[in-house]
Amino acid sequence: MDTAPAPEQTRLTFRDATEEDVPALVRLVESAYRGDSSRVGWTTEAHLLEGQRTDADGVREVISAPSGRMMIAERDGATVACCQLEHRGGAAYFGMFAVDPGLQGGGLGKAVIAEAERAVREDWGVGEMHMTVISLRDELIAWYERRGYRRTGEMSPFPYGDERFGVPQRDDLAFELLVKTF
Repeated sequence: MDTAPAPEQTRLTFRDATEEDVPALVRLVESAYRGDSSRVGWTTEAHLLEGQRTDADGVREVISAPSGRMMIAERDGATVACCQLEHRGGAAYFGMFAVDPGLQGGGLGKAVIAEAERAVREDWGVGEMHMTVISLRDELIAWYERRGYRRTGEMSPFPYGDERFGVPQRDDLAFELLVKTF
């Protein structure tokens, strides 16, 4: 009789990323947002952007930032999700959030964002979490709204011409600031 728990029932562990994690994190973020592998999950941006979502230098920059951290979620020793957390005064910034596309839709993202919120409240004493989301991502924004984030209407331009962030497939991309107050 097999008594092993189902994958979604095994315990997640969280830790800060190190230099050794960079290749796995680049693969994870790319798989969640770009290319055919991202289409397995529901968070793909492949219809909006081609090219890369990040690279090793971008991940290293997050890991080494003195005001932030890259949090990794692991299950059975495998990296299954990650997010960037940056301390910005009375708020924290939440970014580079990625969940393995094959594991999306099973509550893993909810667990990661809950742990990120707990960590910034307890470790940094902040009262708000900020994030930016491509404004056309209605389904993703709705998911964040169900977690208590609100749209602010505050927009910032997409960095057209900087292929480090992808190759836009549309000319109307912009980021909207979402905020959750604790």
